Amino acid sequence: MPRISEARAGAEPSSPRQYARRQSILRAAADIAAETGLERVQMHEVAKSAGVAIGTLYRYFPSKTHLFTAVMADQIEGFGARLPDRAAHSSSEDAVFATLVSATRNLLRRPALATAMIQSANAARSTTVPDVERVDTGFLDLLLDAWGVKEPTEGQIARLRLLMLLWYGVLQTQLNERITPKEADADLRLACHLLLAPETDAG
Repeated sequence: MPRISEARAGAEPSSPRQYARRQSILRAAADIAAETGLERVQMHEVAKSAGVAIGTLYRYFPSKTHLFTAVMADQIEGFGARLPDRAAHSSSEDAVFATLVSATRNLLRRPALATAMIQSANAARSTTVPDVERVDTGFLDLLLDAWGVKEPTEGQIARLRLLMLLWYGVLQTQLNERITPKEADADLRLACHLLLAPETDAG
C-alpha cells in the first residue's frame, strides 16, 4: 500500500508550460507502473523519463499516492471523451452498465497500472490529495451522463455512489483473478438492475 510521505497537496500548474510538464510526469508514471507495478516505481525514474528535475516532480506530487491518484483522475477524464453516445443503448440502465464494462476493459489492458491507481486512490485523503475528488466526481459525472440524469437527487447520487463502490470491488477482485470476466459482467449487470431500475427509484 502506498504511503503519503508528506501531508500536503501538490502544487497546481499555473501556465501552459507547467501543465505540459505535469502531463509528461503523469504519462511517464503510467508507463513505468504498467511495466513494474506500484511498489517498484521509483520517483527518480519517473522524473528522468519525464525529463524533469526530481524537485519538480515532488513539487507537483509529494508522494506516489499523489502521483497515481492524479494518473487515475486523468485516465477517467480521458475515458469519458471516448464513450459512445448513450442513445445507442436500449435503456439508461444498459447505458450505465456499458459505461462500467468499458471502464473495466480499459483498465484491464494494463492491470499493473490499474492496481497502482486503485491502491493509491484508496489510500488518498481529500485534504492532502485533491485529485481524489477528481476521481470521485469524474466517475460520478460519467455515470450520471450515461443514466441521463441532469439534476440528480440525493437518492440518485447515493445509489450511484454505491454502484461505484461495488464496481471498484468487482474490478479489484477481477484483477486478483478471483472471478472471471463473465462473472464480473454478471455482477455489474445485477447491481445496475437492483440500484437503477425505474421501480426502485425513490429519489
